Amino acid sequence: MRTLIRSAAALAATGLALAPGAASAAPTPSPGAATVTKAGTSFLTATAITAGQPVRVGASTGDHLYWSFRAEAGQVHEIAAAVSFPKGRTGASTWTVDVFDGLRRRQACTAGAQTPTADASATSVALGCTLRRVRPWAEPWSGDPLPGTYYVRLSVTDLPESDLGLPIDVDLLVDADGEGGTSGDDGRLAAPLVPNTRAGTVLTAEPTPEPVAEERTDLTAWLPEAGSRWVWTTVGGVLAAVAGVVGFALTRRPRRP
Repeated sequence: MRTLIRSAAALAATGLALAPGAASAAPTPSPGAATVTKAGTSFLTATAITAGQPVRVGASTGDHLYWSFRAEAGQVHEIAAAVSFPKGRTGASTWTVDVFDGLRRRQACTAGAQTPTADASATSVALGCTLRRVRPWAEPWSGDPLPGTYYVRLSVTDLPESDLGLPIDVDLLVDADGEGGTSGDDGRLAAPLVPNTRAGTVLTAEPTPEPVAEERTDLTAWLPEAGSRWVWTTVGGVLAAVAGVVGFALTRRPRRP
């Protein structure tokens, strides 16, 4: 319970930083939602979360943290994050929060501090990203957000090398707003955009090596195969020599006595 209150307070501070004077619009955790304390390090290992579920993890500066969530048509998602720093940093650092859809296409943010910079004296930095409304159908070339799995990646893009590896605390919350009605599209996506996670099977036993054919020691081992280019080259050379001798014999004039 104490962790949940702490996460809500950190995310409320994030909302104040993103939209001054609009604290009521800041995303808040759902009542009774369990706090997630893990994060993945790639798209394949992204930790699944739901809208309204608070996240609080400890990490190191320089780590790439991944989470995934489901999006339905008509929803507008807002991602709010806060990174707390330890004391003793040597310089400013720039952080970024990126959102990708099920096809790993980067989605644009319509609002929020997506790439803020924290100076050396700052103890925390707030990030945010408001996505476009999820559409039930769109052209493949449009890149519009469609229903399916979405990925959130939090990382640092610029910092002094001496600050790499310092411990940090990350608070994150994804809020989904389903109000506003339908978008008026006359189509519907056949299946949600989800990644292909069908990995190959793992071999538990070492493969049996194939038996090595015995080397031929007879004369046929030294002869080329019938379809070898060496055979055709030799035959062509012999025929050319015979044709030259015959042609010379036919064109040679007899000597007069």
